[in-house]
Amino acid sequence: MDEKTEELRDIFLDTTGGDTVTERQEEGHGSLASDPDVEGRLAELVGRMRERYEFASDLADEDLVRLVRLYFDGTDDDAIADALGVPPDAVFTARMDLHLVRESDREAPFDLSRLRSLYVDDVPLDERAAELDAEEETVARYSEVVAADARSTRANDRFRDEFAELLAEQDLKGGHTEDAREDGLREAAEDIETNVSF
Repeated sequence: MDEKTEELRDIFLDTTGGDTVTERQEEGHGSLASDPDVEGRLAELVGRMRERYEFASDLADEDLVRLVRLYFDGTDDDAIADALGVPPDAVFTARMDLHLVRESDREAPFDLSRLRSLYVDDVPLDERAAELDAEEETVARYSEVVAADARSTRANDRFRDEFAELLAEQDLKGGHTEDAREDGLREAAEDIETNVSF
C-alpha cells in the first residue's frame, strides 16, 4: 500500500468509524422501489384527465382506474363491462374519454380519413352520415373514435403512455424482473462449456 493509499484509508476510517467499504443493501433503489402507490398515481392521472376534458362517461374514478388496468391486461369490452357491472357501450364511452382506442375501433365500414375531415370541418352528424352513406348511429360511434384520437394526438399521447408506463412499473415490481433474471441465468449457464479434468 503506497503512501497516498494509506492517507485515503486513514481519512476513510476517521470519517466512517469503520473499516468495511461495502455493506449489504437491503432495499432496492430507483423509482420502482420509492413509488409503490401505482393505484394512487393511476387515480391521479384519471383525475387530471377529468379536469382537462369533459368526460361523457358517468363512471366513478375508481371504476375508470379498474377499466385502465383491465384494458392494459388485454381484456375486451364485454369482459370489462362484466367486471364493472355496466353495459359494453359504457365501457366504450369511458375508453374514449381516457384516450384508450383499440386498433379494432378504427376498422370502420367507410373511409375513416374522410370522417376525420368531416369531423374537423364540424359537419353535422346527419350530413356526415349522408356523405359516408352510413347509419347515423354508426357514424356517431366512429366519430367518438376520431374525437378521442384527435384529443390524444393533441396531448402527444401523453396520458395513454403514462398509463402504460405506470402499469409496466407495477409488472416489474411484481416479480417479472426476478423471472427474467432466472431465465437469463439459466440460458447463460446452458452456454457454458464445462472442461473439468481430474
